[in-house]
Amino acid sequence: MEYSFNAIEKKWQEKWKADRIYEVSNLSTRPKCYVLDMFPYPSGTGLHVGHPLGYIASDIYARYKRLKGFNVLHPMGYDAFGLPAEQYAIDHGIHPATSTKQNISNFREQLDRIGFSFDWSREVNTAEPGYYKWTQWIFLQLFNSWYNRQKARARPISELIAAFDKEGSISVAGYRPIPAFTADEWKAYSEKQQQDILMEFRLAYCGFGEVNWCEALGTVLANDEVINGFSERGGYPVVKRKLRQWYLRITEYADRLLEGLDKVAFSDAMKEMQSNWIGKSYGAEIDFNFATSDTKKLRVYTTRPDTIFGVDFMVVAPEHELIPVLTTAAEKISVEEYINYVKSRSERERLAEKKITGCFTGSYVLNPFNQRQIPVWISEYVLAGYGTGAIMAVPCGDERDFKFAQHFNIPITNIIGSHFNGQEANPTKDARLENSDFLNGLPMREAISLVNKKLEELKIGNPRVNYKIRDAAFSRQRYWGEPFPIKWENGIAYPLDEKDLPLELPKVETYKPGPDGQGPLANLEEWTSKHLETNTMPGYAGSSWYYLRYMDPHNNETFCSRAASDYWNQVDLYIGGTEHAVGHLLYSRMWAKFLFDLDLIGFDEPYIKLVNQGMIQGSSRFVYRIEIDGSDEMETLAKQKPIFISAGLRNKPLPELQEEIKYILRKSWGTETEKIQIVSISSLHVDVGLVDGSELDITAFKSWRPEYAQSSFVLENGKYYCGSEVEKMSKSKFNTVNPNDLVEKYGADTFRMYEMFLGPVEQSKPWDTKGIEGVHRFLRKLWRLFFDETKGKVWTSEKATDAEWKILHKAIKKLDDDTDRFSFNTAVSASMITVNELGELKTHKKEILEKLLILLTPYAPHICEELWHELGNEGSVLNASYPVYDEKYLIESAKLYPVAINGKTRTELNISLDANQQQVEEMVLADESVKKWLNGNSPKKVIYVKNKMINIVV
Repeated sequence: MEYSFNAIEKKWQEKWKADRIYEVSNLSTRPKCYVLDMFPYPSGTGLHVGHPLGYIASDIYARYKRLKGFNVLHPMGYDAFGLPAEQYAIDHGIHPATSTKQNISNFREQLDRIGFSFDWSREVNTAEPGYYKWTQWIFLQLFNSWYNRQKARARPISELIAAFDKEGSISVAGYRPIPAFTADEWKAYSEKQQQDILMEFRLAYCGFGEVNWCEALGTVLANDEVINGFSERGGYPVVKRKLRQWYLRITEYADRLLEGLDKVAFSDAMKEMQSNWIGKSYGAEIDFNFATSDTKKLRVYTTRPDTIFGVDFMVVAPEHELIPVLTTAAEKISVEEYINYVKSRSERERLAEKKITGCFTGSYVLNPFNQRQIPVWISEYVLAGYGTGAIMAVPCGDERDFKFAQHFNIPITNIIGSHFNGQEANPTKDARLENSDFLNGLPMREAISLVNKKLEELKIGNPRVNYKIRDAAFSRQRYWGEPFPIKWENGIAYPLDEKDLPLELPKVETYKPGPDGQGPLANLEEWTSKHLETNTMPGYAGSSWYYLRYMDPHNNETFCSRAASDYWNQVDLYIGGTEHAVGHLLYSRMWAKFLFDLDLIGFDEPYIKLVNQGMIQGSSRFVYRIEIDGSDEMETLAKQKPIFISAGLRNKPLPELQEEIKYILRKSWGTETEKIQIVSISSLHVDVGLVDGSELDITAFKSWRPEYAQSSFVLENGKYYCGSEVEKMSKSKFNTVNPNDLVEKYGADTFRMYEMFLGPVEQSKPWDTKGIEGVHRFLRKLWRLFFDETKGKVWTSEKATDAEWKILHKAIKKLDDDTDRFSFNTAVSASMITVNELGELKTHKKEILEKLLILLTPYAPHICEELWHELGNEGSVLNASYPVYDEKYLIESAKLYPVAINGKTRTELNISLDANQQQVEEMVLADESVKKWLNGNSPKKVIYVKNKMINIVV
């Protein structure tokens, strides 16, 4: 009986679907396990072989936990709103609702062919009104809440209003930049004045802020969507612009987000990334008077108040509000030119850029302790959003300040003596201060508290805890997103009544931006006549809470019942790429803490264990085109009839290639080529499907694209060889591989196991289709333990031997350990070894094979289900119990010893661990292989080193 994998896989996928075998209940006596993938946005290109890596890993673990007796929730859905989906629709001239539906259908078909154990009855789609109704509902809870720092949790805004009614602003003194007011003054304020004050406290609030504006995309972009001043998607220019934006006050949760990292099983690298993004620091804010005015002050934030006497210049962010006041007439043009330059730069670029840039304002401030004049500069390395947007620069102690001072020839004050060598800054805290007035001789660590005390005594500053994290921008000037349940009247934002949700996204014919940087909804009269918000929510809105909707997806009364969230609780295993490591995780963690504060869920960390899968990289192929310089006619011919040179020849000096190439051009173009000059060789990506290894299929290449139809080639030994490079798998690089093609050729089980076999799931690795053959052969070997191609069924009901049990129980322990710790590649290797060992023993015993199938089910479910039923089992192997290893079969009673004769290993012998010297000698000298090598000679001695080796000296 042949292993007909296509028929087997189709049969069981249909059977599992008909039996709804992956559907799970919220009511079960079994322990729960929630396994979740970061769900995809459904792009038009569909899945390539890199996408399923994390899904296969989570599927293996979900199946494994099911076999171990758990009630496993393993859902899937689609992150369907957002910029990528809208841009795809625009590029293809269709409505995003239509393209998204088509793309989801394609994704679903691809996922189903791989045989995932998703509970599709819980499928969510963030672009469906039934889903985003609850995203809007959660937004309203955020809008109607504020953060009470005394209670360290979110509370209803009604409590804040009641406090204002009773005692004015005293209970929130220092919270926000608002004027102090009494209860009577509060009551006397107009509605607009009251609402403006409340907006300063709401957890979802509206304000004007500087954003990354992309004119071509017509929207605001997050910092991680901007690369070198251009949009990550499309490569369009991005500039800074002030727009009205919605924000989430994630800064109020900064401490709890940091503390929560101690409760979760994230990698150390991931925790560090999250911690650095939050960026908590301890320091002081200090006021520096303008040299020309006693009333004007520049407030700076510093983490090193002990270095106050080493300040040689101040640096303010290019966005700082005091720049117009600081800028003198002489420096006005230079400052304007510099600020225009900075507007094209993202925060990430400004912090990472090694190039030193800056501009002098012309103004000076005074050191508050010794009245020394300090020049004020502007530089992009200071960000407006961090601290006060101004820093005091101490070049002897900070490398960036040091390089800035060197670049602009600013004198450097040494306050750390021998710790500063004049060649580089030293950020030490262990020096004794010099040139530091009343701090002279003090250790720097002691000076920090002394300076802070003096600042407070003189009322020129105060200690301050600061955070690098900024409030999260929560609006986009785009169409394809959740509408805000907000209407504006007389400058006041009014929330819609919850009974009016969902506020559905209207149909539009065009996606062009609205006036004054507004979103496309601003072009709809039926929308603006109701005074509805014209921005839409960002892509991360729906993905910040989707794990909760999976728990209770059909509930029309609430986003997720408390009973459902209490049962499933936190996600036990969350798998996804590192590209979402910071933003998405922080946002979803903040939303969980907020919902916990309102007692809507019973936990404040959404994910217990996080695994970031690596990237499967593409192996790109390149062709090399000759670029020429000649007449206009010849350059036109070069475009119509390009010439490509084989990879092995491209590094030859161009003069050596001139005549050969000119000869080919004369044949191809039918014209004289003496005046042609070869100027360079350019590399171009070519579809990997046109290349066998490195050899290009020239005929297929000419048919691939019209501009290559009349190409000519400089060959090596009659063939054209392509270059190769491992890089990101991408449609634009023509190096993607469709999993459908591999599933069709080798089967889903082979594909699943091969993706895991490539290497540790957390590591990136290049794709190489050739290696898949070995995994496919392994599954055929597994099949032959049950069926012979000529004899048919070969399994028996005979009792297994100890040797067979030993192989099996060794495999049980190994696969159990490896799967539990996500070491799927070593588990696949162990599976191959086990099948090989059983094959060598010609094991066809049902009691062994049955347990082997259960072990392999998480990895290769289709073949295991088929063979399970062939063995005569009634129920599904998916519902079997995972075997438990018996320790007695793991205890080694013998060891395979290498036997050397005069130091050279000649054979191996399996010898009992209890054997003594005399027994070992008798066994060794009786061995036929040893006798042959001794050739009748008597050994001088037999050296036996227990647990290591045996050496016969002749």
